[in-house]
Amino acid sequence: MSAPLHPVLVEVTERLRQRSAARRAAYLARIDAARAEGTQRRALSCGNLAHGFAACNNADKQHLRGLRTPNIGIVSAYNDMLSAHQPYELYPEQIRATARRLGATAQVAGGVPAMCDGVTQGQAGMELSLFSRDLIAMGTAVGLSHDMFDAVVCLGICDKIVPGMLIGALSFGHLPTVFIPAGPMPSGLPNEQKSAVRQRYAEGKANRDELLEAEAASYHSPGTCTFYGTANSNQMLMEIMGLHLPGASFVNPGTALRSALTDAAVERVLQLTSQGTDYRPLGRLLDERSFINAVVGLHATGGSTNHLLHLVAMARAAGIELRWEDFDALSAVVPLLARVYPNGKADVNHFQHAGGMGFLIRELGSAGLLHLDAQTVWGGSLADYAQVAQLQDDQLQWSAVAEHSADTEVLRPLTQAFRPDGGLRLLQGELGQAVIKVSAVPEDRFCIEAPVRVFHEQDEVKRAFERGEFNADVIVVVRFQGPAANGMPELHKLTPPLAVLQKRGLRVALLTDGRMSGASGQVPAAIHITPEAANGGPIARLRDGDIVRLDAANGVLQVLVDAQEWAARTAATQDLSAAHVGLGRELFSVFRQRVGSADLGASIF
Repeated sequence: MSAPLHPVLVEVTERLRQRSAARRAAYLARIDAARAEGTQRRALSCGNLAHGFAACNNADKQHLRGLRTPNIGIVSAYNDMLSAHQPYELYPEQIRATARRLGATAQVAGGVPAMCDGVTQGQAGMELSLFSRDLIAMGTAVGLSHDMFDAVVCLGICDKIVPGMLIGALSFGHLPTVFIPAGPMPSGLPNEQKSAVRQRYAEGKANRDELLEAEAASYHSPGTCTFYGTANSNQMLMEIMGLHLPGASFVNPGTALRSALTDAAVERVLQLTSQGTDYRPLGRLLDERSFINAVVGLHATGGSTNHLLHLVAMARAAGIELRWEDFDALSAVVPLLARVYPNGKADVNHFQHAGGMGFLIRELGSAGLLHLDAQTVWGGSLADYAQVAQLQDDQLQWSAVAEHSADTEVLRPLTQAFRPDGGLRLLQGELGQAVIKVSAVPEDRFCIEAPVRVFHEQDEVKRAFERGEFNADVIVVVRFQGPAANGMPELHKLTPPLAVLQKRGLRVALLTDGRMSGASGQVPAAIHITPEAANGGPIARLRDGDIVRLDAANGVLQVLVDAQEWAARTAATQDLSAAHVGLGRELFSVFRQRVGSADLGASIF
C-alpha cells in the first residue's frame, strides 16, 4: 500500500519538526518525568488511596489496594443534550465490566461540560462554545489529577469536546489514551431536502412548522448528526491520528459491532499501560507525523474549518507548533477524495458504506500522502488501519478494505479524485490572514471583487436580506465576532440568505473574524480573519462601499482603497458589553481577556 513519501509532505513535516524542536523536547521531558514506576497510584498515601477506592465494590478495592493491576480513568462527556453523546450513558458500566473480566479496574475520573452547537446555534449560548474547548481541557485535567490511573479512555465526539479532551489528556501524556466513539445516527431526511427547506424558509416560502418538521426528520435519534461538520471531522481525525481502533469511527450506536469495538478498545488500552505488553504513552504516540496526517485527512475529506483552530491548539498541547501555512502547503497536493454534505449530497453513513476510513487511508498511503509509520493505539502503525471491522460468528475481526469504492459519488480512489487539491486556502493581504474552504464552491466563484457591506452581528445581515437590500454583487463583512470580542461564535444564520443571493445570480462572499464551521457550503467565505476587529485588526477599518478582492485561487485578500487613505483610517470600535452578560457569559470574561489569536488556535493556554 505504501509509496515513497510525497516531497511536499516530507518538506512540511521537516519544517514542522525544526520549528517545534525546543518546545517538543521540553514537553517530552515533562511527561517522561511524570511516569511512575509500576502503577501510578503507588505514589499515593494510604489516606489518598482509601479515598480513591472508597466507593468501589470489594473486588475492585482488592485490585486497587494491591498496587499491581492497571486502573483505567474514564473521562466522559455524556449528557442528554447531545444526540451523539446520549449513548455514552451506559458506557462506563460496560467499560468497568470489561476491565474486571480482564483482571483490571476502571473508574469514571470525571465528567466534562459538553454543549450542543446545534441547540445553541445562532443563540447567545453559542458565544461560550469555543471557550468550552479549553474548559473541557481543564475539566479533563481535574479528573485525571487524582493520579489514580494508568490509562485513559475518553468518551467524546462533538465539536469542542474531542479537541478539549485531547488537550487535557496531553497534559497527562505519560498515560496511554484511547478515544471511544459512539457512532452516527442512521440516515434521516436527505441533506439536500433539508437544505432546500432551509432556503425556502429564508425566502419566506416555508413556515416554521415545515422547517421544524424537516429538521426533526434529519436529527431524529441517538447518535452523531450525519452531516460532515466538526463532530464527524473529529471522528475522522481520531482514526487517522491512530486514537480510535481501525474502522471504529462511523459504526452506528446500539449495534453489536459498536459494543464489540468498545470492549476491544478497553482491552487494547490495558495492553498499552506500563504494566501491559506494549507501553504507548499518548504524548509520545502523537508526534509531528500524527498531526500532518490529521491535516491530510482534513483536506482529503473536505473537513471542518474549525480544525484550523483546534488542530493548532491540540498540536501546541503536545509541544508541536502547527501553523496555517502548513495547512495551505498540504492542501495544494492532497486530492479531495470524499464528498459528504455540505460538500455533497451524501452523509457519513454513505461514506462508511462506500469504504470509509480504511479506503481513504489506503488510497492516501498509496500516493505517499500519509506517514503510514506513525504510531497508533492499535499497535504497529497507521498502515494497519486500511481495514474494516466486522463481526463473524459474534467475534470481532478485521479484514482488508474492499478494492473498489461502493459509491464513487461519495468516496473515490486517487485516480478519480473529485478535485486535485484539498480545497482549503490561506488568504493574505492588507486585511491580515484568513482561511477559506472551496471544496464545495463553484470555480467561477473563487474570485469575488465587490463592494462591502459592513455588519457587526449576523442578525443584522438577516434583517437587511429580509428588507431586500441586497440587489447587487456584495461582500458581506461581519466583524467583532472573534474570540476576544465574543468568543467567536459560528455564524450559520448567514448561510441560507447568502446562498439565496448566489442562487439569484449575484456574486457574493463573506468576510468575517468569526467562524462558519464545516457547513459553510457553496458561498465563498473568508473566515477566522486575524488580527480580529476587537484587537484593532484591519477589518475594523473597512467601510461600506470599499472594494475588496477575495481571490481564493491566488490566496489574496486585497483592499482596493487608496493606500494613503487606508493608512490614515482609524479602526472602528464596538460596544460589546451586551455580549458579555447573560447565559453565563459573564463568567467567561477571563477567557475573553486571555484568549490568543485564531491562527494560534484561539486558546487561553
